[in-house]
Amino acid sequence: MPEFLGEYDIFPSIIPVDLQVAQTGLRVPIANASWATIVVFKAAGTAGDDPTFDVQQATALTGGTIKDLDQVAIYYLKAEATLEGDEAWVRETQAAASEIVDPGGDTTSAEEQQIIVIEVNPATFDIAGGFKFLSINCADTGTNAQLGCALVILRRAYAAPPASLLATS
Repeated sequence: MPEFLGEYDIFPSIIPVDLQVAQTGLRVPIANASWATIVVFKAAGTAGDDPTFDVQQATALTGGTIKDLDQVAIYYLKAEATLEGDEAWVRETQAAASEIVDPGGDTTSAEEQQIIVIEVNPATFDIAGGFKFLSINCADTGTNAQLGCALVILRRAYAAPPASLLATS
């Protein structure tokens, strides 16, 4: 039976934190990935404090050059005042951009608990320019607390046993 971690790896980008302060996500190496999925999970906050998430590519794990990854045209969303497991995924569309502003686009995203899933194809990175790291940032949501986090799930280009995998391949 294939092991999940033989085919996939999970990285933190934004550790659970209050999003009322802008968050710069940790960078994730995509060199050996065939696909990446960003999962954002956030608590409800205060009206008007709608979040903006920004997907970026970088040339180094730290430092280096950063630029927007303007390929997010579709994302998936579960949203409700209280997520309790009965929500359906909603396919959201937008003009291709790196940002998702007010997920769901109804100016009430701050008031909802949300799970946001963003699919990223590593082949769309500027590999020739040395861009081989992925991150997601969250702009300052406002003056009131709104907890959130983001994980990046990478599908490996080549499966391997979890014990033999390097953290920064």
